[in-house]
Formats: sequence, C-alpha cells, structure tokens
Amino acid sequence: MSKLNRRGLLLGATGAIAAGLAGSRNAWAQGSDWPARPIRFIVPLAPGGAIDFIARSLGERMSLTIGQQVLVENRTGAGGTIGMDAAMKSAPDGYTVLITNDNAASAPHIMKLSYDYTKELIPVCYLGRHGQILAVHSSVGVTTFKELVEYAKANPGVGIATSGVGSNQHVLCEWLKKETGVKFDHVPYRGAGQAINDLIAAHVKVAILGPTSMMPHAAAGTIKMLASSAAKRSRLLPDVPTIDESGYKGVVLEAWYGAFVPAGTPAPIVARLNEEMNKALKDPKLTKAPSSRSGVQARSSASWRKPTRKNMRAL
Repeated sequence: MSKLNRRGLLLGATGAIAAGLAGSRNAWAQGSDWPARPIRFIVPLAPGGAIDFIARSLGERMSLTIGQQVLVENRTGAGGTIGMDAAMKSAPDGYTVLITNDNAASAPHIMKLSYDYTKELIPVCYLGRHGQILAVHSSVGVTTFKELVEYAKANPGVGIATSGVGSNQHVLCEWLKKETGVKFDHVPYRGAGQAINDLIAAHVKVAILGPTSMMPHAAAGTIKMLASSAAKRSRLLPDVPTIDESGYKGVVLEAWYGAFVPAGTPAPIVARLNEEMNKALKDPKLTKAPSSRSGVQARSSASWRKPTRKNMRAL
C-alpha cells in the first residue's frame, strides 16, 4: 500500500519539478511575479509537533529570501484530513502550501476516503525523515520495550497516544498490537502537542510520537523513550534502541515530511518553490535547528537541485 503510493508520489514530484526546469522562457514568465503576496503554509496537526516545527522553521528562513512573509496556519482534525482537504481545495496559485508527513499516503486508505491525496496534490519538496518514538511516563517504571509488553499483558487496556487516526503512528500502534499480541488501546489526538501534554501529565501512560515533542521531557526525566521505529539508531538518540533491536524483527516505519501544492499549480511556480525550499534547507541556521532540537534528519538541498528518480526514491 504505502510503497506504491510513495513511489507514485515521488515520481509525480520529479515530473512536476522537471517540467518547470525544462520550460521555455514564456513558461517561466507565468510565475515571474511570484510571490507577490504572503504565502500560507497549512499544517494539518496542532502546534508542538515535528510538522509544525518544520513548517515554522522553514517559513522563517524562506521569508528572508523571497521578500514575502510565510504564515503558518494549523488546520486540525480528522487525523489531519481537514488540513489536507483545505490545501487540496485551495487555489492552485503557489500561495497555499501543505506541509505534512506521510499521512498524505496512509490516511486515505485507513480512513477509506473516496480520493487519494497523492493524486490530488503535487509534491514540491522532501523536507526530512525520522523514526517514531515509543515512550512511557516515568511512573510506569519500565525501561525497555520488552518490559512494557510484559506490563501491558499484566495490565490490560493500556492506551497509546498518537497524533491521530490514519497517522503513521496509528499504523505503528496497530502493527505492534499484532506483533506483541497485546491489545493496546489507540488514543488519537489532534497532534503531538496535545498528546505530549497528556503524556507528561500521566493522563495517558504510553505514546508513539516523533522525537521533536519528546526529547525535552525525556531529558527532564518525566518520560522514558523506549524504542525507535527507525531502521537504525539515530545519531542524536544513540541510547534509544530500535524496535527491531528490541526483539521485533522487521518492525521499521519512518516518517517523511514534505511540501505539497494543489493540482493545477503552474510547473514554474512548483519549481520555484522547490528552489526556495532547498535554499532554506541549506541555511546553517535551519539545518542546525532540527538536528539539535527535534532529531529530524533533514535532506541535503544539494541532492534536490537536479531531481532524478534515484534522488526521489531516497525516501
């Protein structure tokens, strides 16, 4: 399911951007006055999570180079589909950009929607990726994923908080239920910001979220990060083992982040957005921020300046 959608998503981005790069001078003139007004980044989840952090950091750097303000609007609800719908139905003029994760590929299937975001939206730029983190409140008293499984078996009904229905965190929750045989209860929120608040308050004892929202609280000792769903340990979280290392072989799920625009957006504007986003990603002030604060592995802009199928499949 997800592999096919991601491949189509990325090859679509290659075609859209390449078309803009290969266009004639007349084609480029279609977007020559862009941007003439502020740009809106739609984030489909609540403030406080990785998507919101990436959007605000990227928008701040882009504002300095394009001469227009980039505004971030959080449109939450329905597992991110409200925000994605808003972006999909916006005018295709380059002034509305969706900043999201692979919910765009998974949500239509999980929620049985009548349309597919990967076909309705044009991919613009790959912004980064990371594994999801399984963590518990310190009061639970476990220090490894295996200990959590034993705890959950002895205490039925343990809830796992995620950023919402249809998210990759929801997928991972269901996958872990299947692999461990534990009937965890899925507790969806409107974003990582709300979920982490309830985790640190111990209203929910377990969560699967991105590292952005978890790292400060883990450093403070309020929560314990047990395992990552990445293929290998993060250089930023060397003490957090992978789920695969924890005894559940092959359980690997990494979140990717990307920018999208509505179908029909002129190719020259798509290419210009790609160029400006890569310029921002190359800015040291931005590349240092995710690595030190969120654990997001940002894509080097150099590999996106000349899109190829090999680069686009790197997800």
